[in-house]
Amino acid sequence: MQDYIEGDLMEVYEERVKRLGKRKADFKFIIDVLLLFRSGIIRPTEGYKHVNNYDMFKSYFKIGWRNLIKNKGYSFINIAGLTSGMAVAILIGLWIWDELSFDTYHENYNRIAQVWQHNTANGIISSDMAMPWVTSEELKNNYGSDFKYVVQSTWTESNTLTYGDIKFNKQGNFIEPQATEMLSLKMLSGTRDGLKDPHSILLSASTAKTFFGATDPLNQMMRVGRRTDVKVTGVYEDLPGNTSFKNVEYMLPWDLWISINPWLKEMDDPWSGNFTQTFVQLNDQANFDVVSDKIKDMKLNKVKAAADLNQKPEVFLHPMSKWHLYAEFKNGKNIGGRIQFIWLFGTIGVFVLLLACINFMNLSTARSEKRAKEVGIRKSMGSLKEQLIAQFFSESILLTLTAFMLALILAQLALPFFNEVAGKKLGLLWSNPFFWLLAIGFTLLTGFIAGSYPALFLSSFQPVKVLKGTFRAGASASIPRKILVILQFSISTMLIIGTIIVYHQIQFAKDRSIGYDKSGLIMMAMHNSEIHKHFEAVRTELIESGSIIALAESGSSLTSVNNINSGFNWKGKDPGLAVEFANTDVSLDFGKTVGWKIKSGRDFSSEFKSDSTAFIMNEAAAKYIGFNEPIGETITWNGNPYTVIGVVEDVVMESPYQAVRPSLFYLTQDAGNMVIVRLNSNKNMPETLAKVETVFKRYNTVSPFEYQFVDQEYEKKFGDEQRIGKLSGIFASLAIFISCLGIFGLASFMAGQRTKEIGLRKVMGASVLNLWRMLSMDFVFLVMISLFIAIPISYLAMNAWLQKYEYRTDIAWWVFVVSGAGALLITLITVSYQSIKAALANPVNSLRSE
Repeated sequence: MQDYIEGDLMEVYEERVKRLGKRKADFKFIIDVLLLFRSGIIRPTEGYKHVNNYDMFKSYFKIGWRNLIKNKGYSFINIAGLTSGMAVAILIGLWIWDELSFDTYHENYNRIAQVWQHNTANGIISSDMAMPWVTSEELKNNYGSDFKYVVQSTWTESNTLTYGDIKFNKQGNFIEPQATEMLSLKMLSGTRDGLKDPHSILLSASTAKTFFGATDPLNQMMRVGRRTDVKVTGVYEDLPGNTSFKNVEYMLPWDLWISINPWLKEMDDPWSGNFTQTFVQLNDQANFDVVSDKIKDMKLNKVKAAADLNQKPEVFLHPMSKWHLYAEFKNGKNIGGRIQFIWLFGTIGVFVLLLACINFMNLSTARSEKRAKEVGIRKSMGSLKEQLIAQFFSESILLTLTAFMLALILAQLALPFFNEVAGKKLGLLWSNPFFWLLAIGFTLLTGFIAGSYPALFLSSFQPVKVLKGTFRAGASASIPRKILVILQFSISTMLIIGTIIVYHQIQFAKDRSIGYDKSGLIMMAMHNSEIHKHFEAVRTELIESGSIIALAESGSSLTSVNNINSGFNWKGKDPGLAVEFANTDVSLDFGKTVGWKIKSGRDFSSEFKSDSTAFIMNEAAAKYIGFNEPIGETITWNGNPYTVIGVVEDVVMESPYQAVRPSLFYLTQDAGNMVIVRLNSNKNMPETLAKVETVFKRYNTVSPFEYQFVDQEYEKKFGDEQRIGKLSGIFASLAIFISCLGIFGLASFMAGQRTKEIGLRKVMGASVLNLWRMLSMDFVFLVMISLFIAIPISYLAMNAWLQKYEYRTDIAWWVFVVSGAGALLITLITVSYQSIKAALANPVNSLRSE
């Protein structure tokens, strides 16, 4: 700047020497130099030290606010984009916070673990959390120095609780007394020692209210199941939704479970059955890996059964901090789990917010010539580059603060819908100081990211060029904007492609044949029911009434596998082959009731007494065994021979995305865990259910009448993927919306910049179509480039995602065509308004404005 001033003074001096002479020129030169010594021109060597920082920043924000009001259209686009992006980031942040804080309700969660085991069969290592019921005792007796608490527990399952005439099925566990300390239950009444009484029960607060209302439940007597009486010894605070024990509505003593199951102590080999859970809390000095190494051969040294020995069980500890996010194992290695969703949605949140920041960058730099004179004047008046950067950053932070306040309101309004889609109960943490600390940091960071490029770009202008009117941004100035637009649409297109593929995978799995007819089927858990005793009477009465078509009993529900066993042999089996089959005990009319599809052989029949020792296998089992003709072949199970009488199409009872497990079905007189009913679809559904309820209640006075529709339970298997699809679709739509806001703003600016050109072209005979094409093609070209970037990246990412599913769709070519065409169409629609508006303008007005 100094060189420019000196150059101007010398030019004027030389001109005066020629015109006035040297003497007069010297005098006027001295006067000019003295006049330059003004406070507005002289620049302090260390900035405006005499200016109060508060006043300076107040001035910055005042100027920023004026610019915000002056340019309402661009301000609206920027604020709308940033508000949408920040609202998405807030919602995703709340979801991630809830996921990462899973199980932290328990004070000692970083010292708690569950005992798991690896088993090797046919060279493949499987991992399971089910453990023998004697595991706790062994750990206490021989490894007690490493543990503060060791707790054995049943699975969380339904039981009928009764108080007077009040009956409800509730979920709970039989568990050892130390569990209350380990899980740091917050007792509302009673103490944590409540389970030391073998005939006691602890209730959650909501369960206690259900049965006792405002009455004090302590020392009240309740009945569990048909005949077990217990005393309420405590009430604990309801466990939150983000804990692994959220469904535990009551706790019963472990010793009570042992006493009502005397067969446990009669087992020849108590280590051969895996049907309970074991939890531990380490001592403060102990380490998970070290203790895992100590106990790894614990089961191997105790088990007697050859089948278990051959699988070389290896015991290890799985820390509570990894239960929720790192629950998946493959071949003995932890491969993650829900942590993939944390990365997925975290990345989406960052991308959507980045799109909004890109809008601000693009629109700010596009309007650079509008603010060039302001920069030139400020610099000529002595402003430092650092001060100009601070000015532009203050404007971006002001805009971001405004957007953040609106984003909080938008997030609060969207939370009910977001919770429904995400399956959560989230809320903004208004009273949490840490939330506000993060919010301030988040807002400032967003402001700095959004304002970084504009601040550096605008503050770099040369004041002499600006003030002389020779400044032009030039073609090179638009290159960064074009790159940012390409980045925007690349991200948006990837989200669109990903959403389509997720939905396609879900539909592919839904269209899969499941091996039975799930419509019109209901099932009821009968753990404590008396229906089994009166099964024939119930079946006959309901069928004769015309309310149902068939009724059957089963050892497991149609949407899960309860039993997986080994000990199977057949002719030609490799002696070294370790085999585990799913096996389900059923009653005679099971096949008729569920409508399974016989591929060969026949169904169970009362005409054949030999069916009591018969198997019906699914196609997966027939293929695994390798029989050329399975019908009539003999399979022994723990030494007992069974004849194969039929092969059915694979019945999908587990994940619809995975291969069906080899399964065997057999008749038994004790298949009383579940009752499955085929309703008469020709009858009125409410009346049919009322009739079924009436008959069931007459024969079952112990448990309440509760049922589940099989098709609804099966639909729940798609829950995680449907949530991913819905959330991805919402975020993709917002990404497109934000990108289109930016494109709309840029199109408006470019149309304004080319007003004279458009006018001249119209005068020269250009049509509206030609002008529309000219103004739109720049953006179409950028979107085309973004498609070439987005499509291969999307293919690689989604193909990797699909690999986790055994039953998966192929990525069809039309997905990319539809996504690309959609992106192009949206772009054209967005820019067409401004393009056509400019093309239709009167060229006389356009040229006059120049």
